[in-house]
Parts: sequence; structure tokens; C-alpha cells
Amino acid sequence: MSLIKRNGNGLSTFPALFDDLLGSELFNWSNNNFTSHNSTMPSVNIREDEDGFEVEMAAPGMKKDDFKVELDGNTLTISSNKHQNHEENKQGYTRREFSYQSFQRHFLLPKDVMDDDKIVARYEDGVLRLSIPKKEEAKKKAPRLIEIS
Repeated sequence: MSLIKRNGNGLSTFPALFDDLLGSELFNWSNNNFTSHNSTMPSVNIREDEDGFEVEMAAPGMKKDDFKVELDGNTLTISSNKHQNHEENKQGYTRREFSYQSFQRHFLLPKDVMDDDKIVARYEDGVLRLSIPKKEEAKKKAPRLIEIS
């Protein structure tokens, strides 16, 4: 928050007020999560090498059963719906807590490159990993020398 200057008549200057408002997260439409700390959408790394693609999604505290991984055509969807309830009854009072966590991420994969029958997913140490192998014909081949006749 910036300081507001006061002019001689005691009224605050409006530009400083608008700077505060317009500089806030309210008008940050590029932020898909609508929060300043990205707490609702797990981070994803995608790496490509000559054999395929590796997708890593950071999702600590979850179990493999919390995820749904789906391939529809060349659209890969990773989603989760997690609901937890906790109830405690002690000495005449009840404490009930619940939480609900949900996300969905979509990735468009190159259909002519990937071998979709051999995609493998595993979850360990808080990271969901997907291995998406390339088709043999899509792999980069070593250069070869062509003889001139």
C-alpha cells in the first residue's frame, strides 16, 4: 500500500488511490488461479527428449487414487477431486472440519508424435510423473552419409 499525499485543502489525491487499486491482483487477468500464491493449481514441468515427453506435476500430500489421468484424442487431462472430513467429539462439544480441493489441467499433445498406447503414470514422493513415449518414426535419427553416384 502506498502513502496518500494530502494537498493544502485536506483532500487525498486520487491518483495514489487508483494506483493502489489498479496495482492489486484484482485486475491481473493473466493469473489463471485468481490468487496471488497459486495455491489451487499444481505446478507442472514438461520435458522433451529424443525418446518422448516427461510430465511432472507437484502435488504433495495426495495419494495416487486422488488423480484422474485421461487421454481423449490428443488432449491429456490431469484432474483431482479430494474431499476430507474430520470430526472430533470431546467433553460436550463437536468440532467438525472439512476441506475440498479440486483442479483440472489440459495439455494438447502432438498426435502424430506420441505413442499413446504406451503412456505410463506413477505417483511417488509428492510428484505425479507421466512418461509419454514417441513413435519410432517420430524419433530423430542419426545423420547418415549419402553417397554420390
